[in-house]
Amino acid sequence: MIIGTVVGSVVSTRKNENLVGNKFLIIEPLKSMRASESNIVAVDNVGAGIGEVVLVALGSAARIGCGKEEQPVDAAIVGIVDNGTELE
Repeated sequence: MIIGTVVGSVVSTRKNENLVGNKFLIIEPLKSMRASESNIVAVDNVGAGIGEVVLVALGSAARIGCGKEEQPVDAAIVGIVDNGTELE
């Protein structure tokens, strides 16, 4: 699981039928959690918005954590951070 900031959204009119109706957001991992310089696209089913700090589950935990076991999901927002220490 990583912590990151929502920096944008993705619109996809053509996608796998199992992903229809899902909202996709672009997450910038906190500097201390970056494995690379890449941002992550994550499915949002908690209602996060741009600028919010979120918890993101990765891999199979993302599918299980958001109830999408049969969908091609590799990253999912599973929480919005209200308060945290040392988030930089």
